[in-house]
Amino acid sequence: MEERQRPSKQTVDRVYVVILRHLVVKTIVTQSLLKIRSTASMLIGCRRRGRQSTRLKVALMLLVFSCQLLHVLSEKTPSAMTVVESPEASLEGEEDAHVEEGDSEDLDVFHPTDKWKTLKSGLGVPRGFDLQTGQREVKLGEHQTLKYQIDGQRQGKENTQGPSVSAEELKKALKNIKEGVDPKTSDKEEKEALRAQFHPMDELKKDMVRLDMLKESDFQIMSRLVSQFNSSNATVEEKVKALHDLEYLVHQVDNAQNLASSGGLKLVVDALNSTDYRLQESASFVLGSALSSNPVVQVEAVESGTIQKLLMLLATPRPMSVKKRALFAVASLLRHCPLAQSHFLKLGGLQVLGDIFRASGGGALRVRIVTILYDMINEKELISQTGLDPIPDASHNERLRQYAQVSLQPLLAEQGWCSLVPELLASPEHDWKEKALRTILAMMPHCQTQYRKDYALSSSLSALQEQYQELVLTEQVLGDEDGYFGEILALLETVVLKLKQV
Repeated sequence: MEERQRPSKQTVDRVYVVILRHLVVKTIVTQSLLKIRSTASMLIGCRRRGRQSTRLKVALMLLVFSCQLLHVLSEKTPSAMTVVESPEASLEGEEDAHVEEGDSEDLDVFHPTDKWKTLKSGLGVPRGFDLQTGQREVKLGEHQTLKYQIDGQRQGKENTQGPSVSAEELKKALKNIKEGVDPKTSDKEEKEALRAQFHPMDELKKDMVRLDMLKESDFQIMSRLVSQFNSSNATVEEKVKALHDLEYLVHQVDNAQNLASSGGLKLVVDALNSTDYRLQESASFVLGSALSSNPVVQVEAVESGTIQKLLMLLATPRPMSVKKRALFAVASLLRHCPLAQSHFLKLGGLQVLGDIFRASGGGALRVRIVTILYDMINEKELISQTGLDPIPDASHNERLRQYAQVSLQPLLAEQGWCSLVPELLASPEHDWKEKALRTILAMMPHCQTQYRKDYALSSSLSALQEQYQELVLTEQVLGDEDGYFGEILALLETVVLKLKQV
């Protein structure tokens, strides 16, 4: 415990002032009482002599002295009752405050530390400290706990109140209140400035509505493109661009049907007769995309004479790019459409494809033609199988009737396709060989007799077997047991087995 210190000179002077003030007040009270006593004596003497005027004067004097005495007794002493707040924190649960007589300006405040200190007389202490008689010692413990010791018994109270407010902050707040200043004014200005940088929600909603109104539907875009394509003032480049944009939209089934119902499909079909190869190619591309897996558009195209115009492009000298697009449109029109297949065979479509297949330099077109033939054969076989549809309906029966009118296999045998298709086996492309083998198997019922007499086919099959056996071994070494070459080898073995069957 630290050594007790002697009272300071300031504290002693303050005690002297308080004592002097009490003596002055006591003297005034004593003099007033003496005056009242003498006045009362005079009043009694006058009363005995019966002088009325004198009695009134004495009564008035007595009243004056009584008022003076009451004023002196009720006058507030210059001493002030001062409550000192702790600069660190106040004590929880204590309502009493340490009171010290003296001027607030001269009052010293005790600041506790982490060591025990003696609480001197005349010092202000934090609120919540229990003042009792005896020796007082105070220190600040852990977590801002104010601990004190009275007569050797140490006690403690934890500071749980919030942070104190400084005198400067209180003065500033009072100044704002007096001046009528709103502390939130600056915040409002900042919010207004921030709000000015953005559009209100109502305006944004209106803008979004206007954008939706300006947005074109697919049908409106197609109508605009068709009008642009059909315009007499449009250049070839503008028409080609319109067709390319239109091709992107007609991939969707609904858009293609809307194009057909609005008359735009007929304009595209008529463009196949254009003298400009670029328009022929672009129009064929649009037709191929619009006809793919879309029966409604396929029927519309058949009735519009599309097959004749496409076969004309394939049968006459045209650039390879035009023939590729035209063959793409033919494949899209014939796939899953027995009506189109029947018209195609009647118009001599197999003969046109045979001429292209036999022409030199048509390697890329050959594999496309063989693919078309395989799809047509396979579709009829699949639709003829029992139980293809879980619940046969009128549409299924109608498809059976339409496919029955397509006599493709006999025409293939008659027009020499039994010998044309195996020519793809000499191709270096594995994909072409695979498609040729699948088509040979599909045509086997009508071409088996001719295959057995074709020694070139037998030798080609044997050579391919040896080649793919080695490739399969390579796949197995690499860990691929069921690889692509294994599938081709299985097709070869199946074709060889079918040829040996009676």
